[in-house]
Amino acid sequence: MHTLLWERKIKGCALTVVQGDIVSEQVAAIVNAANNRLQLGSGVAGAIRNAGGPAVQQECDAWVAAHGEVPTGGAAITGGGKLAARVIHAIGPVWGSGDEVAKLSAAITAALELAEQHDLASISFPAISSGVFGFPKELCAKTFFDTIENWLDEHAKRSLQTIRFCNFDEATARVFEREARRRFG
Repeated sequence: MHTLLWERKIKGCALTVVQGDIVSEQVAAIVNAANNRLQLGSGVAGAIRNAGGPAVQQECDAWVAAHGEVPTGGAAITGGGKLAARVIHAIGPVWGSGDEVAKLSAAITAALELAEQHDLASISFPAISSGVFGFPKELCAKTFFDTIENWLDEHAKRSLQTIRFCNFDEATARVFEREARRRFG
């Protein structure tokens, strides 16, 4: 069950903020707040592992074996196992590592670019880096909307028509809702 908190069409793209479980999002791709080794641990990654089954971790392991670790600010795409959606694994920064806003922006952009390269129409993001990585939630939301607005400006023609922000906990979902309302009304 998802709770719709905010929705608007911005620059020809439907932006939506919801509170709910990202693994039940009806989108072409969900984003995993991943680590460099694509090990599906806890939080969003754990939810993806539990819902998608062992195939997701197996694809992650194969990706790392073929390409090496994903750098901070980068992203990789795999199937979703039992999930209907593909999984884009975006590597956000650990707070205190330096240049965190630029690194988070790069991870968001990398995820958007992968969605575009794979001709996907919809994507759902969690608040990357704002959990165990310690990125302040308000700054995370601001960085997301700054990055996505810039990306939409640069990609007037695109396959991506829907960008969703889905967070399980109400506090984080409300931070994204407040930032969306502050910025877009």
